[in-house]
Amino acid sequence: METFVRSKIIKIGNSRGIRIPRALLEQAGLVDEVEMTLEGDRLIIHSARKPRQGWEVKFVQMAQQGDDRLLEEMRSSRWDEEEWEW
Repeated sequence: METFVRSKIIKIGNSRGIRIPRALLEQAGLVDEVEMTLEGDRLIIHSARKPRQGWEVKFVQMAQQGDDRLLEEMRSSRWDEEEWEW
């Protein structure tokens, strides 16, 4: 169900802003930080994505499929075996 709300653009310091009704904020799940993009003449606002969001699930899926192994096995060189000291 699409909700239609009209709002005025207000001055906030040197910027402009709009008031977003609580009901819309709750429906959209907007809390503290948002991301905004332009699509044509539309301003799209959505919750800010967290860095690495969803990685844990993807790592589990990779392990289940066997895709979590190294692509190339590490090989030691003569220098590694003869020269390197721990």
